[in-house]
Amino acid sequence: MSEHETRHDPVFLLSRPDEHVIATGTRNRFDRLDEAREHLGSGGIPGIVGALPFDLREPCALTAPIELTRRPGRWHCGTTDISVDAQITASHPEPDQHVRRVEDAVRAIADPANGVAKIVLARRLDVRSAEPLSPWDLAARLGARDHDGNAFATDLSPAGPPFDGRHLIGSSPEVLVRKQGDVVSCHPLAGSLPRDPDPIADAENGRRLASSPKDRREHGYVVDALAAALAPLCADLDVPTEPSLTSTPTMWHLGSAISGHVADPATTALDLAAAVHPTPAICGTPTPAARDHILAVEGDRGFYAGAVGWCDANGDGEWMVSIRCADLASDGRELITWAGGGIVAESDPATELAETSAKFRTVLSALDIAG
Repeated sequence: MSEHETRHDPVFLLSRPDEHVIATGTRNRFDRLDEAREHLGSGGIPGIVGALPFDLREPCALTAPIELTRRPGRWHCGTTDISVDAQITASHPEPDQHVRRVEDAVRAIADPANGVAKIVLARRLDVRSAEPLSPWDLAARLGARDHDGNAFATDLSPAGPPFDGRHLIGSSPEVLVRKQGDVVSCHPLAGSLPRDPDPIADAENGRRLASSPKDRREHGYVVDALAAALAPLCADLDVPTEPSLTSTPTMWHLGSAISGHVADPATTALDLAAAVHPTPAICGTPTPAARDHILAVEGDRGFYAGAVGWCDANGDGEWMVSIRCADLASDGRELITWAGGGIVAESDPATELAETSAKFRTVLSALDIAG
């Protein structure tokens, strides 16, 4: 943790359909979750904002800002109409290698000795922009392309020197957890198919997803894990027995709206985020076995498939799953973006590769890269 105060530069943005939250200035920075939670509980700050990594054993990027402001409605700001000159410079792994990784994961899942039922594997693209990009302008471009106006941007500098000046920017469709008063809610998404420009084919994709036993089973893992993590912290919990169909501009998803009431009013949104992350939607199940497989195959994910959000001094807040996102380097030119998919016993490697390609479109379209 470092303690300092800087001028009122923006450090965080989260735009949602019903409101947007902006944080400016820096009172304190935290690279450890427990330190941030302790500082929040001591009072004297407006809240905590920032990002949690995929692996909570790695440094966080959390900030106690000087100002934390909530405003109604989605965020409309930044530059959205200027073209971007960017190109993909590398793929990790190459598509054929990702197919082999999926095949390996399916074999690992099929072997009872491994004790794993789902593994979420991701691909990474390196992108270079000819001109420096502002994280806030990129967030505006992402929000303008999302029908709900979802967008986020957060400074990753609190995580330490490797992250100085870097920002995580994205347009996540998935609420990890939200707390308002004593009400807690989350909306996990798991089970996906790409959207199609043909309305008839698109509707068929949605129907196919809604009735897919494989995707419904994958979704069930996520719902069960969230319910188990939230139950000890809640006085009551409403968990749907059936998923619903939801969509983004690029993907169909199965979703479940879970809600309840916290048992202890002192429980904060940050506490809840720490309790439920990582979910099987971005890691797998059981968590330790899936996480170990991911780290062995992919290496450190950094803040991809982590969580990004805010928590105010009252304990209210919202944390999104950090997907459909990019890590923007301090020079504003180099970006890394990811796309993943849940692998279960019935997964088809070619279909899983196509799913990642479809998910890349969210970020690539904001960079004017065809994909």
